[in-house]
Amino acid sequence: MRSRIVGLAILASVLAIGLFGVPLGVAVLRYALQAERSELQGVADAVAIVVAGDVYDDEQIDYVSRQGAIELAVYDDDGELLGGRGPTGAGPELADALAGRVGTGTRDDRLVVAVPVTHDGDMIGAVEATAPHAVMQRKVAAVWTAMAALAALAIGATWLVARRQARRLSRPLEELAVGAGRLGDGDFSVRVRRGGVPEIDAVGCALNDTAGRLDDLLARERAFSADASHQLRTPLAGLRLRLEAGLEGPDGDLRSAIGASLVDADRLQATIEELLTLARERNERVEPLDLVALLAELSPEWAGRLALHGRDLDLRIAPGASTRPCASAAAVRQVLAVLVDNATTHGGGTVTITIRDAAEAVAIDVSDEGPGVEVSEGVLFTRRVQTANTHGIGLALARRLAEAEHGRLVLTRSSPPVFTLLLPPTGLAATSRTDDHLPSPGAPVVPEPVAPWSIGYAGPTGRGTGEMS
Repeated sequence: MRSRIVGLAILASVLAIGLFGVPLGVAVLRYALQAERSELQGVADAVAIVVAGDVYDDEQIDYVSRQGAIELAVYDDDGELLGGRGPTGAGPELADALAGRVGTGTRDDRLVVAVPVTHDGDMIGAVEATAPHAVMQRKVAAVWTAMAALAALAIGATWLVARRQARRLSRPLEELAVGAGRLGDGDFSVRVRRGGVPEIDAVGCALNDTAGRLDDLLARERAFSADASHQLRTPLAGLRLRLEAGLEGPDGDLRSAIGASLVDADRLQATIEELLTLARERNERVEPLDLVALLAELSPEWAGRLALHGRDLDLRIAPGASTRPCASAAAVRQVLAVLVDNATTHGGGTVTITIRDAAEAVAIDVSDEGPGVEVSEGVLFTRRVQTANTHGIGLALARRLAEAEHGRLVLTRSSPPVFTLLLPPTGLAATSRTDDHLPSPGAPVVPEPVAPWSIGYAGPTGRGTGEMS
């Protein structure tokens, strides 16, 4: 591309110089020829004035021969040579002069100019001045050389400017090619700088946008892989435990274990479908969620898991609390699953889930009677590798899912631990699903004491309260 731009610029320069230079060179040649003839005529006129008396007396003239490179010859009215150096015999130039006109022409590579000599108005002779073509040619050659030098200088300047412009135009394209190559190799962090050319910058912006979208897509795919592995780990462990327990028991227990395992397999399939739904683009129009029905669906599984550790599950609703927030059932189900699993693994005692109203938001508190959380909230909700003594990526996933639903997940109390999920209520979400209606991240969200009267769920140990409504 650089070579083509430079070549095109030089070709245009040569063409322009040729179109202007050739006619100018011809004009210079003609001007030099005219100037040389004018000079010869001036010298011949001056000599004609000097020799007019001698020509009238028909005397030989010995004092006229040449002036520099100009040779002079004086003739009488019959064309006879009276003095100087010239041919004998009338030529066309001399004939014109004897006829009263200025004669010009060329003879033997010399310019010839003949002028008449008069006396009292009578034509008495002629003076002929000649000069070699070489004199005029040297002058023309000097002018042409200067013109050629200027043309070469102009072409050189064109070459320099064309190289600079070619570099300016090709560098953004080269960077685009490099960026496209890196993008094809899987480097989605590539960004192309602006080059100052609008058309090329438009291509660069499109490439940057494509790289950004691919980077976001890859990040979502990686996040989905991590989220799916985290969310499926606990159900798979439960399914494995049921199958192992069925293998160790009698044949009757094996049949019931297979039936329970099929239920767990259906739950795994539902979890996978929910994660796939959450990984795709979200629709802003979300139907109101029935929290009572959702907790009634999930509480048997949670209670059974807690019962394996000799612990209970308690479900509560504060008097007058809204139970229909505007949120995705799949997202809320996954967030609550993370919180209950976190309380089961790291907490102790009864796990309590409370629904209440909090500052124009629907609040869901998940608490237990364990020793509490020792790390700060900023570290707690940071995605990291899961170990035996840490909370892993679950809480980071839960907070991300809550924020995707225009909600918020916070640690409202560290000991005993209370996690609060804030969701926009249906009335506010119907007009504008924004975070402006929720408490700010820095504002404390204090769990209110709730009387256990509404939907308390009695766990297997029999210490639960109330009835499911």
